[in-house]
Amino acid sequence: MLILQEREDSWAATMPPEMAKRAGVADGSIVVLHLKGGIITTEILPPISDATKQRVRESMDKFKEAFDEMKRLGD
Repeated sequence: MLILQEREDSWAATMPPEMAKRAGVADGSIVVLHLKGGIITTEILPPISDATKQRVRESMDKFKEAFDEMKRLGD
């Protein structure tokens, strides 16, 4: 399983095609595992649409200077 991101007590990974098929969700869906109090809960997120990816790229280009300045200043 390829871990995409880990944040605190949550992990996200792309679902293998066979798992997505069995779950009846779109190929490329993401499963998120949350750990709290010794219990793991899950949620399935749909894959990001091409339109959303394009809007994000446009926003990144539009605000490139601001993002670069934030990187320069750090957290």
